[in-house]
Amino acid sequence: MNKEIYFAAGCFWGAQHFFAQVLGVKEATAGYANGHRAEAPTYEEVYTDTTGFAETVKVVYDEQKTSLQELVSLFFEIIDPTSVNRQGGDVGTRYRTGVYYTDAAERADIEPVFAQERNRLGERSGELAVQLEPLRNFFPAEERHQAYLDKNPGGYCHVPLKTFRYLRLFQDLRLLLEGESDAVARMANTAALIAERMHFFWTGFYRVSPDGKELVLGPFQGPAACFRIGFGKGVCGTAWKNRQSVVVPDVEQFPGHIACSAASRSEIVVPVFGKSAEVTAVLDIDSTDIGTFDDVDARWLEKLAALV
Repeated sequence: MNKEIYFAAGCFWGAQHFFAQVLGVKEATAGYANGHRAEAPTYEEVYTDTTGFAETVKVVYDEQKTSLQELVSLFFEIIDPTSVNRQGGDVGTRYRTGVYYTDAAERADIEPVFAQERNRLGERSGELAVQLEPLRNFFPAEERHQAYLDKNPGGYCHVPLKTFRYLRLFQDLRLLLEGESDAVARMANTAALIAERMHFFWTGFYRVSPDGKELVLGPFQGPAACFRIGFGKGVCGTAWKNRQSVVVPDVEQFPGHIACSAASRSEIVVPVFGKSAEVTAVLDIDSTDIGTFDDVDARWLEKLAALV
């Protein structure tokens, strides 16, 4: 059965392009939602910020192939959820963020995703600035705005380009791992697929030892690496100890960094949690360039680690 949900995610060009690539999405339409009037506005009218409309993408999806909660979770991957009336370089009420539903019962499915996002942000970035409201109205945008980035590959998009690469990687990895129960095998193919798609210098896992005292080298792609890392030691041990991802723009500036390879210049480490919420491993990725990783990488790699 097909269902629909509406996402205001800043400029609708990138948001439409993103959701059109999600498996299970049947249709993604750029348009204008929740304005003050009953007739369709023009892009130029919406641009004045006097109509109350937000640039919005109507998403029609097959609930047998994807879920509302997953779509809302993916929505949070393409916005800054604490920014008020601004996404990227776009400013104005037309660029506010929101999730608009047509069935009041769907709110109960959406609210846990909002709660998860608030929990993820903690006290670091302030309150969510994302509306969660019933859909009042929606009008498709002009034809020139539909599939805009397909027609104009070099067109502006506030969504980082690597987000689209991570989306494809996430969906392909989920399909690849389906049906395989062995943890080491899952780690091996996860490391291989990330390395193949993202071309990082080193991609692999360190597993928590049976006695819980150290990390032991697991499946990886790249040059030879350290066999064992202590709890709280280096970037990997710190991510394990703190139970959260660690992004290091310059490994030389990280106190206690363990140099498994002199070629590594920046690093990101993401914890892998077991069924009992304990850390069972960490996903470690290195780059030969300074400043390779940021919050976009952290969020998507956390989603990949959750699949393992």
